[in-house]
Amino acid sequence: MSSDGGRAPLPVWVAAVHALSRLFGILAAGLILLSILVVCQMVFVRAVLGQSSIWQTEFVTYAVAGATFIGAPYILLTRGHVRVDLVPLMLGGPARRVLHLAGSAVALVFCAFFLYGSIPWWHEVWETGQTTSSIWRARLWIPYLAVPVGLALLCLQFIAEMYLVLTRREAAFGIVPEEPAS
Repeated sequence: MSSDGGRAPLPVWVAAVHALSRLFGILAAGLILLSILVVCQMVFVRAVLGQSSIWQTEFVTYAVAGATFIGAPYILLTRGHVRVDLVPLMLGGPARRVLHLAGSAVALVFCAFFLYGSIPWWHEVWETGQTTSSIWRARLWIPYLAVPVGLALLCLQFIAEMYLVLTRREAAFGIVPEEPAS
């Protein structure tokens, strides 16, 4: 039931949201990989060289948190999030679609409220030029930007997913109805 099965191509805006979600997924994976390398470097600097770590712990904390937010749209796109399929599997097609759309709408509203609150929070940090209290003095607007950017794309990904289910281009929850045996 996806656009790959001979149906019309996806609308440009949906394809763009999917492409951005994939790009942000790659960026999130890169941040996690970079965090692993920084942790290894920190262990080497502290254990082998006997020096103190200055920036590593903060960098890893902000990078992993940022990866969580900017990687969330990719997780939604690929259905990589944890879910329980028991109720959707028990429901028929129309009820499954209603459940999917209702759940997606609730999640979208939550993300939209969170996004609405995160924009002024980020903007204040950017305007005031706040930095961390450590000797590294990282500018906080940089890691904090991952929150509104990730949430904005997550909202768009929810809208795209709901659109695809509403227009029957994708099956609700990715569960394709079984074909009757012939």
